[in-house]
Amino acid sequence: MEWLIEEGIGEHRALLIDGGEVLAARIDWPGKAAAGLVADAVLIHRAGGSKHGVVRLASGEEALVDRLPREASEGAPIRVEVTRSAIAETGRFKLAKSRPTQQDLRPAPTLAESTGGKLVRHFPAGLWEEVWSEGWSGEVGFAGGALVLTPAPAMTVIDIDGPPPSAKLALAAVPALAGTIRRLDLSGSIGVDFPTLADKADRQAVDGALAKALDDWPHERTAMNGFGFVQIVARQERPSLLARLRHTPVAAAARFLLRHAERVEGAGDVLITCPAPVRAAITPAWDSELARRTGRRIHWKVSDTLALDGGFAQAVAP
Repeated sequence: MEWLIEEGIGEHRALLIDGGEVLAARIDWPGKAAAGLVADAVLIHRAGGSKHGVVRLASGEEALVDRLPREASEGAPIRVEVTRSAIAETGRFKLAKSRPTQQDLRPAPTLAESTGGKLVRHFPAGLWEEVWSEGWSGEVGFAGGALVLTPAPAMTVIDIDGPPPSAKLALAAVPALAGTIRRLDLSGSIGVDFPTLADKADRQAVDGALAKALDDWPHERTAMNGFGFVQIVARQERPSLLARLRHTPVAAAARFLLRHAERVEGAGDVLITCPAPVRAAITPAWDSELARRTGRRIHWKVSDTLALDGGFAQAVAP
């Protein structure tokens, strides 16, 4: 079992692999404040007497701050540690979170540093694509049913969908649920809507299976209620892979396409065909980096008949 890390264009990726199976995944889009960053900032807002406020980092990014000392005033410099990166949600954007600190300045740890993983040029074929597809579709199949995932503002909601009998379906969903939480890097508040189980013994069996399946994953969890609902809460430091893909799909599709373009086989230039929003999301710096990494000339073709995730790259004659 080991973490493998790809440092791609605009995106770093990590997979925990055991025997060719993905046990967990993480994703990072460099350039924004991330958990672990210690930086100097300016306190730009504080409601009178409150321990909460807003700081502006040197990058210009703003972050929420709590645990403010009594003497901290608006306009004053303050050193903070970022505890959670910014998170996009449906209809709103949540600023990064931070708190005052006296620690030495330091950048946020990279994925390689935080996981202790090994940098590789490419993951084994198909593994990242499988995880990405689960996050993009929000659906994960298992024998007898499927998990349907929705990153709502208050929590990530996971619905267990499938035919009766309900007790059998609920138990069958537990391993898939535990695996999906890790593969899509879910955290924060997670609400799981199991089938309604009238028998208390059936509910207790699911609770026991969940406890075993999530034993090595730090969290708190409610017992299943009479309507089949279970709430799971885990510390949140970053957006999940699911949230990245579902709330910022154009940016996610652009990065996925660049990853594919890096791997084009055959001689010649690289022609990338994609819908207009994806093309617009790819910066000149990313375009130049792709040319540098591949050692080829890059050509673009816009096609509005393609879905956001339908872009593709191919080798063509110069």
